[in-house]
Amino acid sequence: MGRRSRQRDKLDRLDAPTSDYTDADGNVLTLRGALSPATRQQYAAVVGGSPLSAEDAWQRAVEFLFERLAARWTIAEVPIEKQKELLQRYRFASQDERRWIRDALREHLAEWFPDMRQP
Repeated sequence: MGRRSRQRDKLDRLDAPTSDYTDADGNVLTLRGALSPATRQQYAAVVGGSPLSAEDAWQRAVEFLFERLAARWTIAEVPIEKQKELLQRYRFASQDERRWIRDALREHLAEWFPDMRQP
C-alpha cells in the first residue's frame, strides 16, 4: 500500500466518541464510546473467566476493559495517550486509583454498553 493510500485510509476512519471521568484530585480518564463486535466477544470470554479463579477473571476483565477503552489519562496535568504507556500506568496504579478506574469503567459501561456485563 502506498503512502497516499495509507494517509487517505487514516482520514477516512471515524473516531469513536469519548467521555471524561474526573477523580477527586482532578485527574481525568478519557474512555472511548465504541467497541467492535470481536472485542465484545473477547470481553465476554474474559469476564466469564476460569471457574477455578473468579477473582483472577474479575481482575483481568477490568484490565481488558481499561486496555480497550482508555484513550487518555491525564495525571497531574500530564496526559498519557499511548496504549502501551496507559497499560503500564494502570498496572502501576495504587488501590485507590484502581478503585476509581473500576467505578469509572462501570459507569461508562452502564451509559455506553448497557448490554455488557460489568466487572
